[in-house]
Formats: sequence, C-alpha cells, structure tokens
Amino acid sequence: MSANTWTIAAARDALRKGEISATDLTMACLTAIDAGDALGAFVHKTPEIALDQARAADARIKAGDAPSMCGIPLGIKDLFCTKGVPSQAASNILGGFKPEYESTVTTNLFDAGAVMLGKLNMDEFAMGSSNETSCYGNAVNPWKVDDRKLTPGGSSGGSAAAVAGDLCLAATGTDTGGSIRQPAAFTGIVGIKPTYGRVSRWGIVAFASSLDQAGPMTKTVRDAAIFLQAMAGHDPKDSTSADLPVPDFEAALTGDIRGKVIGIPEEYSIDGMPQEIRDLWAKGTEMMKDAGAEIRWISLPHTKYALPAYYVIAPAEASSNLARYDGVRYGHRAKLSAGDGITEMYEKTRAEGFGKEVQRRVMIGTYVLSAGFYDAYYNRARKVRALIKRDFELAFAAGVDAILTPATPSAAFGLGEMSSADPIEMYLNDVFTVTVNLAGLPGVSVPVGLDKQGLPLGLQLIGRPWEEGDLLNHAYVLERAAGFVAKPAKWW
Repeated sequence: MSANTWTIAAARDALRKGEISATDLTMACLTAIDAGDALGAFVHKTPEIALDQARAADARIKAGDAPSMCGIPLGIKDLFCTKGVPSQAASNILGGFKPEYESTVTTNLFDAGAVMLGKLNMDEFAMGSSNETSCYGNAVNPWKVDDRKLTPGGSSGGSAAAVAGDLCLAATGTDTGGSIRQPAAFTGIVGIKPTYGRVSRWGIVAFASSLDQAGPMTKTVRDAAIFLQAMAGHDPKDSTSADLPVPDFEAALTGDIRGKVIGIPEEYSIDGMPQEIRDLWAKGTEMMKDAGAEIRWISLPHTKYALPAYYVIAPAEASSNLARYDGVRYGHRAKLSAGDGITEMYEKTRAEGFGKEVQRRVMIGTYVLSAGFYDAYYNRARKVRALIKRDFELAFAAGVDAILTPATPSAAFGLGEMSSADPIEMYLNDVFTVTVNLAGLPGVSVPVGLDKQGLPLGLQLIGRPWEEGDLLNHAYVLERAAGFVAKPAKWW
C-alpha cells in the first residue's frame, strides 16, 4: 500500500519508528498529485517547499523533537494566506497575489512540522456548494457513477477531492455554512467544523466573518483529532479567537458513550427527504443506541428559518468584506479607456474580477444592508439567528450531549446538473449544516454508508460549544459502528 494512502495516525507511528522518512512520504504524495491532475484538486503545487519542510521534519524526528503532525504532508485550501505562495481564494480578482505573511493556522501547522504540498481548489471566496464557481475550473469527486463526473462539494471541494483521492494525508478546509461537512459527506471522508473561535481566522480570506471557521478534513476521526489539536489555539491577532486551553482531542477518543444522550431533532425530517437519507439516519441512531447512548427526540423549532436567515447574514457580511477588492492595492486591475476615472476603475475591475455567484451575493448583501431594508432583512435575520442559538442551548441544558442529523440532503450530484438559473436549488444543499454556523457550534460529518449508486453518504453530529473532544468521541463511536472502508475506484 503506497504511503500516500496512509492515515495521519499510521504515518506518525511509521515516521517515529523510522519505517519511512518524511521525505519519502512527501515524495509519494507529490507523485500521486502529479498523477491526479484530472481531479483538479491542487491549483498551486509547491514541491520545493514540501521537500524542504520534509527534510526539516526528518531532522526533528531524528533529534527526538517530533510533534504529532511532524512530517505529515497536507494540502492547504486556497483561502489560507501562505507566504510567497499564490493565495487567490479561487478568484480572478486576486490574480497574482502572493502574501507577505502566513496565516495563523498554517503557522501553527508548520511549527508542528507539517509539510505543505500545495494549495487546493475551492469555490470562489468560498461561495458555493459544488466547486463550480472557482476561477481555476471545478475540482472533481474521485467517486464516479458510469461516465458522470460528480461534484466533490463546496466550498472545500479541492480539499475533499485531494483527501478522498489519496493525493495527501489530510487538508485544511473552512466552513461558513457547511463547506467542510458537505464535501466531506460527498467524498466519504471526515470533516469537522470547530466551535466558532476555537481556530484563528487571521490570515484566512474572509467571506462572512461571524460564520467562518477553519477545520480539518481527514480520512478518519482520529486523524481529525490529531489535526485539530495542531490547528487550534488562542491568537491575539484575531479578536474572535477564544482564550481557552486546547484539550488533547485524541485522548478523548475513548469509544465509550454509555449513558450519553443523543438528540434527534424532529425538524430535520424535512419534506422531500430521500428515503435513503431517512434510512441512513435511522441506522445511525440505532448504532448510537447499541453503543449505550440514550436516544431522545428533541425540538429545534426555529430550524426552518435558518436557511433564509443565513442567506441574508452571509451575503451582508460578504458585501462588506469584499469591498476592499478594488484594484488599487493588489490583485487584478482592469484596463481603462481614455477618460475613465476611479469610479470606472472600480466598476470594471470588480465586474471582471468577481464571478457571477460572488457578484450575486455582494448585490444581495448590499441590498439587505441598505437604508430602508436593514431592519426588514438584516436585523430580522440577526434576531432569528439568536433564536436558533437559543434552541440549541435549551436542548443542551435539558441534558442532550450530542445531536445526530443527516449531513446532506443527497449524495454527490453531477457537475453542471444543478440549475444555474435557480441558485436556490444549490443553496438547499446547506439545509442541515447552516444552523451549526449560525449558532457557533462544533459539527462533524462522518461517512456511514453508500447509496444505491454506490456513492458515500454521511451523518452529522453537533456538539456542545468548546466540547470538540466529546463530539469527536461520539463521531469515533459512529465511525467504528459504521465500519465505512469503501474507497473510490481509481479512474484518474
């Protein structure tokens, strides 16, 4: 079995025992990346940086100074600023941008000895659920049905495709409304969105600042625990970063949830949900019950308002965050005609630099923040958000330890199959995930089974704030009970 197919935990143990070097492990991944161009996952390859970091990791391991991520080859989502390496957020408006600084997350990972293989594809500015809004072209799901090319999900589609296709051992993702959990479910991997504030947002290109949160995308729950440990921590450069100690998430994976209460929210049983999703949810519920948990039906009454509230708040924050991209300081600048002034430069630059989906959300956000509509839309959405958060608080206060829901309303769909004429159709992919972002809670997607086409399906567990260890333990139990070991047949 080639080393690029290993888990973080297996590679860590092999590196420490001297069974493989970080350099050889990195070379195995670089070879897989070159052979996997058809997946469209990596948009900027950094082999020189990777090999330099791998040699440094080998030296640390030899010296007995080897943190858990030392020598582990990773893919980094293009939303993270990486010093001297293109960081475009998959947008033409950031063409040629190479930051002079490193994001806190990548700094933490490199300090822990991790290796960067390159930057990963994504939806433009993280706005999308299929990776089809990227200026690089879409990433492709390693899973396939007949000759149909499927979406790997979005916005962290490149991250999901790279991990599921064994191009890297793990990858960073970001989640604003489900952008870690939905692609994880579509590709049969694990993805966790931590509590808002657990992982620093400094140096991550902003979409919606009160919702964005970075997290790991991995092959197993144990890997997610190891990876999150290295990513997390207080950052004084991020005013929303929580000044809390980072627990040992891997040590929390006891596999014992006896006496724990698992909530099943009745509002997540939506009209039109495919029977396969219902059956998977019921199967997961039985798995948790068989592991000794108490199953309790709960109500989260404001769930039905989550999607419309999200699609007011997120575009509003996006329109403010994206105002800085004007062609003046960095990135794309449009060619001007004689007589054009600064207003024309702004208009032409933004029209050329932003894709259609980003333009749509900027316009929606500007509209809901405008005089006369601020109270009718934005303020009302903020009030709904508070009610959604309160629903979860009441459930946890009543003794619920974790909440089990579907991760997505379907398996991965074909590229180009969602109607571009009706963006609402695409937005509905976030129906089970946006509540977690609105409430600032941790949520994890775990692969549990295959649909009738042979495509992976995931379930989501939602946890108490700051209790990622407990949440990951529940996910670990679900993962072991499901025994999901299916891999996509290699076609690329």
